Amino acid sequence: MPVAVVTDSTAYLPPELVQRHRLTVVPLTVVLNGAEGLEGVETQPSDATRALGGRRVTATTSRPAPEQFARTYRQLLDAGADGIVSVHISAGLSGTVEAAQLAAADFDGRVEVVDSRSTGMGLGFPAIAAATAAEGGADLAGVRDAALTAVARTTIWFYVDTLEFLRRGGRINAAEALFGTALSVKPIMHMPDGAIVLREKVRTGSRGVARLVDLAVEAAGDDDVDLGVHHLAAPQRAEALLAALTERLGDRVHDTYVSEAGAVVAAHAGPGLACVVVHRRADG
Repeated sequence: MPVAVVTDSTAYLPPELVQRHRLTVVPLTVVLNGAEGLEGVETQPSDATRALGGRRVTATTSRPAPEQFARTYRQLLDAGADGIVSVHISAGLSGTVEAAQLAAADFDGRVEVVDSRSTGMGLGFPAIAAATAAEGGADLAGVRDAALTAVARTTIWFYVDTLEFLRRGGRINAAEALFGTALSVKPIMHMPDGAIVLREKVRTGSRGVARLVDLAVEAAGDDDVDLGVHHLAAPQRAEALLAALTERLGDRVHDTYVSEAGAVVAAHAGPGLACVVVHRRADG
């Protein structure tokens, strides 16, 4: 049996893609105003949007327990997997990688854990690359290396309407949030080293989308690319973003994916999120 690939719910992969590549998805937990649920199983993006629209909001997230990963790994190995590559949300955002590593330590080198240094399709593209390598017959090291290559060739940019939710969740510091709020600006963020960094500020949502397009085209360079676009309660913004990217990049665009961000990212980014992920194809 090929090497199995595990990822987590923050990849926001379309269900058909999960099935096609035989990916195993371990959900994170989100707590919205005291109601706890597994992301994508018990808690959907609409739940987060509704909760975050209230005046008084408490939103927290937590990693899967190491025991949950251990059960998943054991089931896959017992089913005949030659090994497992487990690809997850950036360690700079979540303890998920650490939990996976704690579980992997009990499997005598049969499980490799990869930090995607990203989230959304910034995680999804490395997971797909790993699964594609596994389908092609690559061994454990080869599947791991395919994931790591995709991590290095993937860039994420995102726009949020306010820095407040990122501040509450501890993903940026209070000074950055205060600076953005005081100037009434719209922040554009990226993750150059696996942590969220404020790249620049714009004045309006439309300018934010335009800058995302510029930055994504810059990240693509001269390569052929796959694109991922995420939104939160802003489908029109996502469609406009993908249309502009496709127009600018032309026939260099191959696979494209548009999906709503789930509750974990919603809890920290807030409504109005627009995100673009550029994966530069190694065979482009």
